[in-house]
Amino acid sequence: MMVFTSEVGESPPFSRQGPGKGKSMLDSRVREIIERVVTQEGYELVHAELTGGRNPFLRIFIDKPEGITADDCARASDRVGLMLDLEDLIPHAYTLEVASPGLDRGLYKPSDYARFAGKRVHIRLSEPIEGQRNFHGTLIGLDEEGETVAVLEDERGIRHRLPLTKILKANVDLEF
Repeated sequence: MMVFTSEVGESPPFSRQGPGKGKSMLDSRVREIIERVVTQEGYELVHAELTGGRNPFLRIFIDKPEGITADDCARASDRVGLMLDLEDLIPHAYTLEVASPGLDRGLYKPSDYARFAGKRVHIRLSEPIEGQRNFHGTLIGLDEEGETVAVLEDERGIRHRLPLTKILKANVDLEF
């Protein structure tokens, strides 16, 4: 995983608590700026999140087909930081961190579940389904009929239908 960090502003007032410990949801205006700038630079916005409390981090994960370099992270960080400063939506200190999604890439959007079908994944739920919160197996894909669910086949060949609304964290497993 490539990571580039820089200190910016004074401390973000633009979020509310989201899923996961210490994570907050981004204000839609901040997310729109990040997505616009990252896309203009030729990258895919994989995910953006605000973490921490007293010393918050604005983490942005970017990708492109040929992979991400440290220069890509630095360029995206410079551009995003500049635009966020110009728009003045974040009047407090935070650390801006731009990184590649890494080998254990997170699955954040419904399109990620379709894109990584056939890969081994680990999915953790906010509440158990049939007494189980953690699932490992092969991602079959996404079923959007009715409630949108990720379909995963475990090592025993059992298929599980996991509602996206209950997924706390999902990652592609490292393959060696």
